[in-house]
Amino acid sequence: MNTKEKNFISAVVYLHNDGPRAAEFCRTIAAELDAHFAQYELIAVDDACSDDTVEALRAWGKEQSAPLTILHMSLYHGLENAMNAGLDASIGDYVYEFDSTGMPYPVSCIFEAYRTALQGNDIVSVCPRTTRSGASKLFYKIFNANSHSPYRLRTDAFRLVTRRAINRVHASSAHLPYRKAAYAASGLKMTDLVFDGRMIEKQAGRFNLAVDSLALYTDAGFKTSMGITLCMLVLALAELLYTLVIFFTGHPVAGWTTTMFVITVGFAGLFAVLTIVVKYLSLLLDLTFKQQKYLVESIEKLQK
Repeated sequence: MNTKEKNFISAVVYLHNDGPRAAEFCRTIAAELDAHFAQYELIAVDDACSDDTVEALRAWGKEQSAPLTILHMSLYHGLENAMNAGLDASIGDYVYEFDSTGMPYPVSCIFEAYRTALQGNDIVSVCPRTTRSGASKLFYKIFNANSHSPYRLRTDAFRLVTRRAINRVHASSAHLPYRKAAYAASGLKMTDLVFDGRMIEKQAGRFNLAVDSLALYTDAGFKTSMGITLCMLVLALAELLYTLVIFFTGHPVAGWTTTMFVITVGFAGLFAVLTIVVKYLSLLLDLTFKQQKYLVESIEKLQK
């Protein structure tokens, strides 16, 4: 008979209007955890579900013996803030982060991620072999090119993190605007576990998160502002040279259009730099003064 692992495991699942699929997903996760671990907990984060997600999950929770906790958010917070609440509620030595109830990966990847973590990896990302194209691919390309982490980010289906990783990133910031980027910047060992397949579901509303992540965890904003500043300097020098040529040659001014063009381009660059500065100031304000990033309405524990 196989001996179950003694480490306490937490599994945090994000839910927002997933319907009956939420209960089916949690059933699958609980069965896999129960097969391999002696102690575990399942935390379902109800991010203001307005359909029958919670009812279906509650009905399943009353029928089985898995330790299920439903974390009800007071209002819709979005993926990152809601999952931060789930992480704060978890107590496991290892924590699974399921951002979606979709399962494009074999269920065996769940325990395989744990075995990979035991090899000295604090963060294990389970990723599809086929990556997305488009905006997501562009974001990762920019992020990886401008971050100082030796680990490359990519699209992942779920991840497993150690308690040490969670403590490390929370020590640097009480609020994590983008968990995956924070883990990559933590300095702890991180690896990918690849499965054959591709992600089908796309999460909406990720543009602001991408901008915040590039500003916080990379120097892309600094490089962009420096590039704009240099362009403005070149334009200013060109205008100065043009003015000197007109002055010494005695030729008439070329015209109002040329002057206004240079001025307009210069001001456009100035406002672009100011936009980046304002973005950084906004992030600093949020991280410094807005510590209460989520509101929990109630915690419901279900165990047979």
